[in-house]
Amino acid sequence: MKYKIVILLLVLLVLGLSTAYAGNEARVGTAGALELNIPYGSRGSAMGGAVLSTVTGVESMYWNPAGLGSLEGTEVMFTHIPYFADIDVNYVGLASVVEGFGTIGFGAKVVQIGDMKETTEEFPDGTGKIFSPTLSVFNVSYAKVLNANVQFGINAKFIHENVLNVQATGAAFDFGFVYNPRWNGLALGIVIKNYGTEMQYTGIGFDREVNNRPLSANSAKFELPSSFNFGVSYDIMNEDLNYASFSGTFQSNNFSQDVWNGGIEYVYDGKYSLRGGYNYSDRSQYIYGASFGAGVKIPVGDMDLSLEYTWTQTDVFDNNQYFTFKANF
Repeated sequence: MKYKIVILLLVLLVLGLSTAYAGNEARVGTAGALELNIPYGSRGSAMGGAVLSTVTGVESMYWNPAGLGSLEGTEVMFTHIPYFADIDVNYVGLASVVEGFGTIGFGAKVVQIGDMKETTEEFPDGTGKIFSPTLSVFNVSYAKVLNANVQFGINAKFIHENVLNVQATGAAFDFGFVYNPRWNGLALGIVIKNYGTEMQYTGIGFDREVNNRPLSANSAKFELPSSFNFGVSYDIMNEDLNYASFSGTFQSNNFSQDVWNGGIEYVYDGKYSLRGGYNYSDRSQYIYGASFGAGVKIPVGDMDLSLEYTWTQTDVFDNNQYFTFKANF
């Protein structure tokens, strides 16, 4: 009974926050810390992000922390993304089951913008100095199976941005549920993402000297790109060595128009996977679209090694690619 009360209260909280945070296109570009929206892990990206009710393992810590509750043993994951505009994104994470307590996970995502020339009012063509902005997100996650049908998870994130001589820090939280009624392969997922503090840049980079007098400016504060996400999945095949599922997700964003995601996955013998997905939004100049991926799981003694790859369509910039390595033991 106590679990049902907790679940009901949290669902009502999520729905209330999603209403309060209903976004619109007029707010596009006004949020900060958008590195929070860069996914890691190839499976979810290949399926268009429509994995809220089926994701498990380290990758859950991005899509839905509740999925971490279905992990078995310990998993280590590394993802490399040659992002657009010569930006590199790397993520490393670890999750493990603690008997009688739940599942805990840790991870770090580092976004390296690359070398840039410093320019100032006095030297608009460059001062001769080169700097390399770095955006980092560190996460700690916890998930627990509440009963045979419900899993709950929470993800705490610390954000640090370093651009030349200024820095910004903040904190964000994700709250998620997975509900599996054990009926014909149907499952539901609910997540509220990036609910957290405002951020503001500070540092000596704002210091100036005007008429031989030292002055220091302040940057404006900015909010995080929070969103409410609802997903559903259905097993369309689960017999012998063949498994296939279809899933969809609705994402209500605080700082942009809504997004609909769809994905499909086929797995043979629990080892070989093919995946596809699509992202759609009626937001003008939305740059994402189709995605495809594949994976292979290789048993090595008591360990399962997985290699996964994803290609995602990106307009204007080069298409994104995800390279992921997992080890479960």
